[in-house]
Amino acid sequence: MTKTAHFTRSLFEFLAELGINNDREWFKANRDRYIADVRDPMLAFVSDFAERLHTISPHYVADPRPVGGSMFRINRDIRFSKDKSPYKTNVGVHFRHEVGKEVHGPGFYMHLEPGGSFAGVGIWQPDSETLGKIRGAMVANPVKWERLLADKGFSAQFEVGGDSLKRAPKGYDPDHPLIEHLKRKSHIASTSYTEDEACAPDFIDVFTEGCRTTGPFTEFLTTAVGLPW
Repeated sequence: MTKTAHFTRSLFEFLAELGINNDREWFKANRDRYIADVRDPMLAFVSDFAERLHTISPHYVADPRPVGGSMFRINRDIRFSKDKSPYKTNVGVHFRHEVGKEVHGPGFYMHLEPGGSFAGVGIWQPDSETLGKIRGAMVANPVKWERLLADKGFSAQFEVGGDSLKRAPKGYDPDHPLIEHLKRKSHIASTSYTEDEACAPDFIDVFTEGCRTTGPFTEFLTTAVGLPW
């Protein structure tokens, strides 16, 4: 049975045109395109990914609801931004832990944008208490942390990053072997995709295997903050 791609060039064409015509009048006139080429394909992807995600961790959720689910709204929050463009020029989904949105937990993320598509896993800018738990887990399990980062499958595909403090966090030795990791304010691993890859029939397989490859990394962060994996 031949697979059908979830995404087509129409998704990227719509987002590119939205970048040029980022106003409510244009979006209203092209809303049917957004629904047909962007929203519905992404919701179908989320729905199809749900069972696959549960084979990686039963505690992470793929929610295909159009509002309040895994998919981010296309509308930008412009309340505190100098840029008053009303719409995002990308489409993103975040597969969160079952504990919900209000808890600082790791997650799986996918981002589609003309010239800038990628997948990311990990935890972004958690509060100080959560970050402290992660740092404590690293210090308590340094061999495990270094081993999962050095895994060939993981390191060949994903790049680890995240904003860092300029100095060692309070209470940590500046000469600690893991100091560069302990200085991080976010712990993210990411990999990029071309538009050809995103529009291929096997993209959901590629994304799934990427999430599976990062399993030990995400599991470490998940259990470090006290959540079940």
